Amino acid sequence: MKKQMKQLYQEHKQIILYLFFGVCTTVINTICYAVLYEWLGIVNIVSTIVAWFVAVVFAFVTNKRYVFESQRAKLSDKLREFTSFFGCRILTGILDVIIMAVAVDYLKWNSIIWKFISNIIVTIMNYIASKFVIFKK
Repeated sequence: MKKQMKQLYQEHKQIILYLFFGVCTTVINTICYAVLYEWLGIVNIVSTIVAWFVAVVFAFVTNKRYVFESQRAKLSDKLREFTSFFGCRILTGILDVIIMAVAVDYLKWNSIIWKFISNIIVTIMNYIASKFVIFKK
């Protein structure tokens, strides 16, 4: 049984780690947003952008090191990874801001529930971009 679990993990290691760190990133994003918006009363869009930035920095480090195990040695390659990662995240960050603006500011729906829903959508799109564009081998 233990051997089968280990083999299953090895076969699906990348997606398991991406999901694990995706959940961690979602928790960081949601907590940061909740502190800013719910507790400190900072406007929704600013709270969303700051939470996005904190989550993206965490996601870059964990995706590069643990999920996609990128070991680029040349500075130019590292810069390409960094800029393409943030470039793709800016696009999904804009989507996050739009979702949150419509759901929370316009429709007056629950901010924490919609932050969670937005994070799920964004995480799926970010995985596709990371796997096939940013950290491709």
